[in-house]
Amino acid sequence: MKIRKELWFGFSLMGLIIAGALTMLISADKITNGHIGLLMLSLVVVAIMLGFPTAFTLMGMGMIFTWIAYEENTQKTLDLMVASAFKVMSNDVLISIPLFVFMGYLVERANLIEKLFRSLHLALVRVPGALAVATLVTCAVFATATGIVGAVVTLMGLLALPQMLRAGYDVKMSAGAITAGGCLGILIPPSVMLIVYGATAGVSVVQLYAGAFFPGLMLAGLYIAYVIIIAKIKPHMAPPLPEAERYVPLPPLLEKVAPSHGARALPTLLKALKGQRNADVPASYLLKQLGVVLLPLILFVFVALGSYASVTSVPPVEEVPVMEVESTADTGLAEPPGGEEEEQSASGVQEPPGAEEEKAEETASVSDVAEPPAAVAAAADAPTSKPAPLSFWISLAVGALALVVYYAFLSFTRLEVFKMLLTSFFPLLVLILAVLGSIVLGLATPTEAAAVGALGGFLLAAAYKQLTLNVVKESVFLTAKTSAMVCWLFVGSAIFSAAFALLGGQELVENWVMSMNLTKTQFLVLSQVIIFILGWPLEWTEIIVIFMPIFIPLLDNFGVDPLFFGLLVALNLQTAFLSPPVAMAAFYLKGVSPPHVTLNQIFAGMLPFMGIQVLAIILLYNFPGIGMWLPEVLYK
Repeated sequence: MKIRKELWFGFSLMGLIIAGALTMLISADKITNGHIGLLMLSLVVVAIMLGFPTAFTLMGMGMIFTWIAYEENTQKTLDLMVASAFKVMSNDVLISIPLFVFMGYLVERANLIEKLFRSLHLALVRVPGALAVATLVTCAVFATATGIVGAVVTLMGLLALPQMLRAGYDVKMSAGAITAGGCLGILIPPSVMLIVYGATAGVSVVQLYAGAFFPGLMLAGLYIAYVIIIAKIKPHMAPPLPEAERYVPLPPLLEKVAPSHGARALPTLLKALKGQRNADVPASYLLKQLGVVLLPLILFVFVALGSYASVTSVPPVEEVPVMEVESTADTGLAEPPGGEEEEQSASGVQEPPGAEEEKAEETASVSDVAEPPAAVAAAADAPTSKPAPLSFWISLAVGALALVVYYAFLSFTRLEVFKMLLTSFFPLLVLILAVLGSIVLGLATPTEAAAVGALGGFLLAAAYKQLTLNVVKESVFLTAKTSAMVCWLFVGSAIFSAAFALLGGQELVENWVMSMNLTKTQFLVLSQVIIFILGWPLEWTEIIVIFMPIFIPLLDNFGVDPLFFGLLVALNLQTAFLSPPVAMAAFYLKGVSPPHVTLNQIFAGMLPFMGIQVLAIILLYNFPGIGMWLPEVLYK
């Protein structure tokens, strides 16, 4: 029987892992519990590569080696298992996982992705590689709304791949764009991976979401830039679309009003309201179309007024509580009637010269302090507004200029595209902003925002008439399945990490790393290279729950912020879905591809995007403000 190349690769990798573990044990002067812990780590990786369930492999190996660490004490082993499971059950952060997953499955079943892809494709039709660019933007938006990589890759494989192949796009570029774009959901918030990392590393999920926002946009932007450059340099790989693909039919009533598809929409509609063109078209219809046309202007006016009120308002001056000063001056410092004169007459002691002047000055100062009317008047006269800064007027001028350009180029064809975006892109954008905005601005915890997102997905499915009992049942079932998988992974990870620490494996790794006398940069490069290599045989869930508990304790020794490390890891773990032989995105796409699209072509198409991911990691390391600026502004 002939064995496939990917199986040879997998078996060879497992052989290297086992050989390395045996070599370590044989070469050691004395085999300690720490060496046994490293052997456990190697066996777990091999067992997962052989196809055993990750969660139960972690639990099984952890229980066996915990029993060894406790010197065959069964009671302590069982106690550790119960304590680890209870620790996971009491973690409040994990409650948001099923809610976000439920939101994703409901949005997926609202059938928005086809409308979203079509509208973005028409909106970006003049951009080189328009279909691939529209695919990446659709994947980024939809992945942000769902966070389910398999669903996004599968749906885009059914929708975008046939269109790109019909348009003459290169198979490798088409496959790479779909798989790379679909994987953005594990990085761009609300990402389940960031929740898992935050719960594992003890980092705030809110700060992780804020930190991952711009790196996610940067990675998506690099993907789009690569596609545009390749389409410009090699037009045969992404040919421009023919005119037939760009044609957008107008509604019958609008056809009567528009002299041509390319005519400017705003002045034509205004003329139609008072001219002869509306003889066969109801005025109510024209007003509705005009309302759609004026939506950007209305939104601009509201944003401008709100921004002006925000930048010109002055916070109210806090009033000084003067009643206490008055009571102190009137009662606490007052002498009893005639007390001072009686003491002086009784003792015969006379005040030294100049004492009366000093007393007069003190009395004047006390009276100044105790005078509330002046302070109250000053507070009343304080300005309630301030002039708007120059930056506001510059931004306002730029926005107004963009609005003028928009209306100058708004044809009836573009108006139809805008209406398509209104029914597909903007509902998802509102849902995303409601969820992420409430988290990032501190208005809600991730769990509360996830509940809002689940309600939003429910309403979206209902608005698009896709909310049926069968859809709800499927979404609930898949949500329970995914959530159970993640929670069992956490239980297995907790047991495995406890066994690894009991055996001294963590201490052995830490001593080995510290003995290398690495700098901070060298440590980060080493850790990211290890994670990159682990992404080839393992999935991101296994890397997070198995290896992050090993790396996190080392961060303090090198002065690395766990939040920044998490952002690097999140970018790096994109490779877990794109690197063979366990590149799940490739298998998702292959399952819905035409027969002539081979798995090797999909793998080859993903390699340039893996290189872009490495470039993104380098950029984030050299310019940490890309990820750290927003959390520092909002929370520090």
